[in-house]
Amino acid sequence: MDIITKISQELAIGNHQTEAAVKLIDEGNTIPFIARYRKEATGALNDEVLRRLYERLNYLRNLEERKETVLASIAEQGKLTDELKAQIEAAETMVLVEDLYRPYKPKRRTRATIAKEKGLEPLANIITLQMIVTPLETEAAKFVDSEKGVETPADAIAGAMDIIAEAISDEADYRTRIRDLTVKKGRVVSVAKDPEAESVYEMYYDFDEPVARMAGHRTLALNRGESEKFLTVKVEAPVEDILRYLEKQVIVRDHPETTQVLKDTVADAYDRLIAPAIEREIRSALTEKAEDGAISVFGKNLQQLLMQPPIAGQVVLGWDPAFRTGCKLAVVDPTGKVLDTTVIYPTAPQNKVEEAKAVVKKLIAKYHITLISLGNGTASRESEQVIVDLLKEIPVKIQYIIVNEAGASVYSASKLATEEFPNFDVGQRSAASMARRLQDPLAELVKIDPKSIGVGQYQHDMNQKKLSEALGGVVEDCVNKVGVDLNTASASLLEYISGISKTVAKNIVVYREENGRFASRAQLLKVAKLGPKAYEQCAGFMRILGGSNPLDATGVHPESYEATKLLLDKLGYTMEDVASRRVEGISKKIADYQRLADEIAVGVLTLQDIVKELEKPARDPREDMPKPILRSDVLEMKDLTPGMILKGTVRNVIDFGAFVDIGVHQDGLVHISQICDRFIKHPLEVVSVGDIVEVKVMSVDLKKQRIQLTMKI
Repeated sequence: MDIITKISQELAIGNHQTEAAVKLIDEGNTIPFIARYRKEATGALNDEVLRRLYERLNYLRNLEERKETVLASIAEQGKLTDELKAQIEAAETMVLVEDLYRPYKPKRRTRATIAKEKGLEPLANIITLQMIVTPLETEAAKFVDSEKGVETPADAIAGAMDIIAEAISDEADYRTRIRDLTVKKGRVVSVAKDPEAESVYEMYYDFDEPVARMAGHRTLALNRGESEKFLTVKVEAPVEDILRYLEKQVIVRDHPETTQVLKDTVADAYDRLIAPAIEREIRSALTEKAEDGAISVFGKNLQQLLMQPPIAGQVVLGWDPAFRTGCKLAVVDPTGKVLDTTVIYPTAPQNKVEEAKAVVKKLIAKYHITLISLGNGTASRESEQVIVDLLKEIPVKIQYIIVNEAGASVYSASKLATEEFPNFDVGQRSAASMARRLQDPLAELVKIDPKSIGVGQYQHDMNQKKLSEALGGVVEDCVNKVGVDLNTASASLLEYISGISKTVAKNIVVYREENGRFASRAQLLKVAKLGPKAYEQCAGFMRILGGSNPLDATGVHPESYEATKLLLDKLGYTMEDVASRRVEGISKKIADYQRLADEIAVGVLTLQDIVKELEKPARDPREDMPKPILRSDVLEMKDLTPGMILKGTVRNVIDFGAFVDIGVHQDGLVHISQICDRFIKHPLEVVSVGDIVEVKVMSVDLKKQRIQLTMKI
């Protein structure tokens, strides 16, 4: 198989683009580096396309490797024909390769192998030929042998049928056809193990859906319901169609002695050998497709969450709400440094509201707090009421925001948090995290395993390795898009930078602590275990503000510094102009990008990127994202009435809709059918995590704590 051509066709890109990307990947370049600094080579493929290319490259290379193993195994048995070799070489999926290999795969002892040991293969061949002239019983009697355990002609026929059944089961073409028929005409059905039991799976207690139309979230829900012992799930295949197809293939002539035997054999081959395997394969394929879809949604949600704009320049009070153990508070300055921590008890069972307010008022006055960041966990609603009452009692204008605290408890108890705040308890660390994830969501959220951030569905039920790789890729792309300040970035943030491992990230921090601020990017080469290749990969994403070279504060890669100096000379600018941000109109001075690119010996795309960086050095792409909603008053669920129009923040997007925070502690659901007037296949076509949307209340169920919203206003 020509892997390059196949990938190019699948991704609708040129062969030269795929070839260049594969070569760069094989040379050890990272996806963010290729996407940002090798645009000329790949024709400006973005990180999303490059990641898909990388996935397919791995799959197809593993497929080719498996083909070689299979071909070698069959050749060793002396059974490799030219036709079989061509079929295996042309196979485009692992499933087909395994189907073709099945007859030659070393088997454990089966009923067929036992029958062959008893010498019944010739009888199986006689039945398969369907040209017998004597009664089958008479023919079978010749194979009766007590020593071999064949006591009667009926035993001989049964053994022969086992051999034929396995041969039918091993036929790759049959399996492919049966799989296709089951996917086209089969149904996924589920029933309750106990119809009286109450559970979240009640809608699946009597469920029936065509295989071809199974939605991913339903597949994952059925899998979970089955594993939790609430449901029995099976694939109902079009058995009559399948048996008719197999009989047509196997029974080539109507013969009174063999036709019925072969019909029974076909039924046995399907029921015992083929059907269970095909059902497993289809369930597995549905799960894989559902997981891929869920991972993709999770990745897009995570990207939106990580790319939320930072709220800079504010002193923030992080508030981790709780009942019995009290609310933990942490005051954090604009740089993220924790200034103070304390615990208050405004909620049940203590209910020391006035005392709590007095503490908070003192903190506000002492540190000039301008914003309160409240976690959305247990006791959040009660804490919010205290905050709102408090804000009415003080003269200064302070706003609050409810932040998603998913993953905060995981972070607070982690080794990383212990190293960061050795003298804090878990609650204090969590309160500090509440404040910091508002000041710079990306820098704070990278400290948490992406799976724990909770912007997906069924994330704990899927292939964890695949999920981790995909989400790790999302975090990596986000961190590199934004870039990091080399002199302030934590090891957690640095390890996501292109070419930087966990060990090297820690070494950068150690070097900084021992030698003071980095004055230039080139200094990175003095960091332990950071060699020339790692430097090439990471340098462009590291920023040094106020360093010895103004270009170190931009996204211009050191490999382009000479070309950049030439460009500045030609257009009448100096490095001093770059340092003092006096090159804003540079793009207007370029009439012919191609000619100028040739003169300074870079590609046009690289030149365009350099110009963009000089005009807006290290521009933060998060500036374009919607700003979070800051609140100063509270709304409760009982205050909601149908028809009420509110502004809200999209908290999570799933296959069947979006959850929107409208400031009442309980997120409301906008069903996919209520997102817009046109038909959409997935909510992500219209909304993303972090979007600020206008919604109308459709219904409120206080008992079930459910809010139905619509965006069709």
